[in-house]
Amino acid sequence: MRSSNKRSRNKNNRNRPNSVGNVVNRVFDSSGPEGKVRGTPQQIIDKYNQLARDAQLSNDRVNAENFQQHAEHYMRLLSEAQREQDARREQQERENRDRQAQRDADRASRGDQDDAAQPVSDLSEAPQPDVIDTSDATEDSGLVETPEAKAEEKPKKPRAPRKPRKKPEPKAEDAPAEAATPDAAE
Repeated sequence: MRSSNKRSRNKNNRNRPNSVGNVVNRVFDSSGPEGKVRGTPQQIIDKYNQLARDAQLSNDRVNAENFQQHAEHYMRLLSEAQREQDARREQQERENRDRQAQRDADRASRGDQDDAAQPVSDLSEAPQPDVIDTSDATEDSGLVETPEAKAEEKPKKPRAPRKPRKKPEPKAEDAPAEAATPDAAE
């Protein structure tokens, strides 16, 4: 026996809302009078309009009208989908504006709490940091002396030029054998 609660493998039985926003880019198979036309709604409209022009040039008014009606059907489909997309976009923009207005109202209600974090347009009104004069800093100031500060205090003396190196004199081992032993010369 088969279970009455079997799962359908057919994609068409899924419970989905009828999404029209997908129609603009969706590929359709249109069974027209001269066979199938496949493509997006705009491509199908262009194809049927071309077929209608061809039928008109061959003085076939019936086929020309038929192709125009097919093109009009897909034109209505496309315009309805675009109208729904525009309505959805306007709704989203409205919701975004409402959310932004709510955020702005929340910020305004907080008031002075966030004034320190708010950017100041006039820098003369901005809180200024305290300036510490370090020119006559003593050991009691609590500041740490750094090597850079010491370097500023004592200017370096210019270096004296280097003396040229003297060439090393040849050692006795390096000298020729004849000069080293006078007995060998005789």
